[in-house]
Amino acid sequence: MDDWKSFLDAHGGITRRYFLGVGAAGAAAAGIGRAAAGEAAGPAVPAELAGPLATLEYLTPEKKFGTVGRGNPPPHKLPPDKRRAAGLDRETWRLEIVPDPATDAKVENPFSKERGNAITWDDLMKIAETHAVRFLQVITCTNGDAPLGTGLWEGVPLRTLVWMARPVANIRRVSFYGFHNDDPAQKFESSLPIGRVLEDPPGFPPVTLCYKMNGEWLTPDRGAPARVVAPDAYGFKSVKWIQRIILSNLFHANDTYAQWNNDIDSSLKTFARFVSWPQTPLAGEPIPVTGLAQVGISGLTRVQVWLRPAGEPLPTDDPYFTRGAWKDAEILGPPETWGGGLTDGKIPTSTFGFDPAAGKPREWPMRNTIAHWAILLPSVAAGTYELRARTIDASGIAQPMPRPFPKGGRSAIQMVPLTVEG
Repeated sequence: MDDWKSFLDAHGGITRRYFLGVGAAGAAAAGIGRAAAGEAAGPAVPAELAGPLATLEYLTPEKKFGTVGRGNPPPHKLPPDKRRAAGLDRETWRLEIVPDPATDAKVENPFSKERGNAITWDDLMKIAETHAVRFLQVITCTNGDAPLGTGLWEGVPLRTLVWMARPVANIRRVSFYGFHNDDPAQKFESSLPIGRVLEDPPGFPPVTLCYKMNGEWLTPDRGAPARVVAPDAYGFKSVKWIQRIILSNLFHANDTYAQWNNDIDSSLKTFARFVSWPQTPLAGEPIPVTGLAQVGISGLTRVQVWLRPAGEPLPTDDPYFTRGAWKDAEILGPPETWGGGLTDGKIPTSTFGFDPAAGKPREWPMRNTIAHWAILLPSVAAGTYELRARTIDASGIAQPMPRPFPKGGRSAIQMVPLTVEG
């Protein structure tokens, strides 16, 4: 019951709109009592739903964020004294911005340890006084089947730092990497076209060197002291523990991920994933289902769910189930309380994509973030079933199209088994 109360406090604005819309009978069937509708009393939420619903917090708390760290040992596993020696605390951190010695890139004011002018933490904070930006961003692994988490990120646009180095000519690529135990074999490097660093697609925040998530300084697990966050890209572009930025005349990407048989130019895809569903629903009762959708570069207009008897043959000429009996779910609106440990659960003013007066998103769902969805499926007879979910993007294209290939980000339609008891 404590989990459920916490969920209501944080997300009443999300669930209330939906379950009020389906009516009292639907709310009761979903395990949502009168309290969910803002009234004084109601039955407790079933135990099997309390935990999953509690995970719907919009911003991911730092401790619940998925962690990917490469190296032996990964930088976030180093003890404090070794982190300090490696330049991974604020006092010892130094950022180099240098031309690629293997190309003819021309930079008038490189920053380097050798020159004695590498950017310090104090330098970065001084720059942040006039250039800091905040934005929401989901982080997802290219080959992962669900987001690692969604954060409110704060930092300095990478282009601000690049211009400080005074690039002059012959620069086509910006690459960057973090601490890797001084072992070239452990180096993980990503890169972006210089055009993407210097200019943003309409409606997109800048590529940013971030030092905060959800209003707090980055922890070692999140890439402290500073990491890149690339808004329209998968997580491998958002490299942690950044220490060097290289301005190059390379005409091609030199990402470590490219060497590992990945499409490194793929933008975030739109897809749906389940969060909660009854483990053993009863025949004759509606079936409440909730989930999240990653909103990629193509946007999101609908989420759909399909419940079908298991064992029935699927057509061999329809691999993406375009002829399935899909039912529209409800895409839930933005939360009143954003969670993630933010003070009062509120998004700070001057956050990218938000109306500063109202404190609300200018559009919803927001690209490069997530949206919650819910549906109350009609009752079915006892038996075994398959439950699937998919998205329809802003161009009317159903998941996993238009880019179904996994090496550019997984977007396969999720299926979970469901047993309805008599």
